[in-house]
Amino acid sequence: MQVSSVNDVKIYNLSCGKSLPEWLSDRKKRALLKKDVGIQRRIELIQDFSMPTVSTCIKVSRDGQYILAAGTYKPRVRCYDTCQLSLKFERCLDSEVVAFEILSDDYSKLVFLHCDRYVEFHSQHGFYYKTRIPKFGRDFSYHYPSCDLYFVGASSEVFRLNLEQGRFLNSLQTDSVCACDINPVHYLFSHGTIEGKVECWDPRTRNRVGVLDCALDSVTDNTEVEGLPSVSALRFKDALHMAVGTSTGQILLYDLRANRPLIVKDHHYGLPIKTIQFQDNLDLVLSADSKIIKMWNTETGKIFSTIEPERDINDICLYPNSGMLFTANEDPKMNTFYIPALGPAPRWCAFLDSLTEELEENPETTVYDDYKFVTRKDLENLGLAHLIGSALLRAYMHGFFMDIRLYHKVKTLVNPFAYEEYRKDKIRQKIEETRAQRVQIKKLPNVNKDLAMKLIEDDENQQIRKKKGKNLPSILRDDRFKVMFENPDYQVDEASEEFRLLNPIVSKEAAMEEEREGKPSDAETSDSSDDDKGWVEEVRKQRKLLYFEAKAKRKEQKKQDRETKLEPQFFEIKTGEEFRSLKMTTLEDRLKLDEKSGMLNVSDTTVGSKQLTFSLKKSDQQQKQLDAERQHQLERKKLRRAAGHLQSKPSRGRGRRPF
Repeated sequence: MQVSSVNDVKIYNLSCGKSLPEWLSDRKKRALLKKDVGIQRRIELIQDFSMPTVSTCIKVSRDGQYILAAGTYKPRVRCYDTCQLSLKFERCLDSEVVAFEILSDDYSKLVFLHCDRYVEFHSQHGFYYKTRIPKFGRDFSYHYPSCDLYFVGASSEVFRLNLEQGRFLNSLQTDSVCACDINPVHYLFSHGTIEGKVECWDPRTRNRVGVLDCALDSVTDNTEVEGLPSVSALRFKDALHMAVGTSTGQILLYDLRANRPLIVKDHHYGLPIKTIQFQDNLDLVLSADSKIIKMWNTETGKIFSTIEPERDINDICLYPNSGMLFTANEDPKMNTFYIPALGPAPRWCAFLDSLTEELEENPETTVYDDYKFVTRKDLENLGLAHLIGSALLRAYMHGFFMDIRLYHKVKTLVNPFAYEEYRKDKIRQKIEETRAQRVQIKKLPNVNKDLAMKLIEDDENQQIRKKKGKNLPSILRDDRFKVMFENPDYQVDEASEEFRLLNPIVSKEAAMEEEREGKPSDAETSDSSDDDKGWVEEVRKQRKLLYFEAKAKRKEQKKQDRETKLEPQFFEIKTGEEFRSLKMTTLEDRLKLDEKSGMLNVSDTTVGSKQLTFSLKKSDQQQKQLDAERQHQLERKKLRRAAGHLQSKPSRGRGRRPF
């Protein structure tokens, strides 16, 4: 459960946490429940409360027992029974659902408006009837006294379908319509147009009784409107009050007795308002666009609280007379929010009240587990200062809250070896704490620092060697090896071929010497043959790596040579000077010089003519490459002989191996 607090209003996200795939077996689900703590701590209020890909619409039946949701892909509708807290049925459809309506108190009568102009009717057992409207629909409403369905869409007509007679009636002539609603008290039909107007019609006489210009009223001193505000959402509160949402992100609250709005509320996102809900107990309006859900007072416009889900919002539904809020979003999982300040938990999940009371008693459990608090300086160090003001950072006191996953990911990219360095420092600290007597050197030499550190550690273990009768001299204190730590020519090149071939043998020798301390001689002889095989395998492995690296270098060098373009160079001779760079002016002189250098061979043929044979002179770069390959082959032969000598050397009576 994720807990957030906005304006001292606590919001519990009951859908937060990991979800198990449906195709997992019961055994695997039980195994994951035992291992994964995140799955154990989640609250699954309604089982399988999700869609395969995206959920588009969500509604609650009038009796409050059933929750119906439409989604894709594949297009389907799912009905959840709150008494059983599980899925009751699922029906797949032919196309995506634009809007749907529950005509009965339960799920027995449903109407679906599809994106391909079809209107589909479902009864309790399933599909009942399908018809088609002339134009693509965007929204529809049901007029209970006359059993008429009013369809609005991409045309200048409002189509009326009478369910009692089973036929279309005369349509209402108007402008292109986006949204509609019917007043629940006196059944006044209202719809919004693309031009930003709201028209009200009397269903009894089929005449227009009033027009409101919402586009002009949405422009105020505190709002910035870009483009023409069209009506995107419409909802009646009671007999006299109505809320209108625009495509530019404003909500206008009207009293039907006046042509000016009582209040204009701006979301400041510039996104179309998706849906509007009313909360009667606290006199609040719940308006939602694709990014945020805002709860604000109808009289003052003051913000009560806000909800920002991780995914884009498609629809919201407030459970009647409670603080439960459902959202359909661009995500398989449909979110469930519980806000105790709006009202109590529904009867079918009354345990949520006691659960939230326990959380109130233990405030330490309400810490943001999935967010990291960072300051502005931390953001600058991570290179995320440009995210200030975006949805990824939430301002709080003197810093910001950011997702813990984003924080760890960015920190790893900034310093990928931070954990390894931390681990090495901790190990070094533990070693220094356990060693009471150690050799302290104020300054390490500039040459071969790693070797000096290793020798220092050997000196620290000198006391252990004395106890076992092995007193070895220290190289650091020997003047004969002083030059090795002062002259840069003695620096060990760990990237060289010789070091990489000898390092496995040397490291395994040292490891075996440490293991042999305290072992009898029989144990040493039994392990000698296995050690020789391991050394040979390591040497062969390093040889293969060196071969492939050299091959890759040669391939890269050839590629660079092919890409290099030689352009001719031109030189200008100053006036008054004579060009004398070429000593030979005739072909005869040049041939004689080439013959002396060996590039030209002149011989007589049988018929009395002369035969000239030329040999190309190799460039300095090619000659260096040939010399390097010859040297490489000689070194490989030496190493092969050394490895063969180690493999053929008898194991018994063997002392310490030379490096």
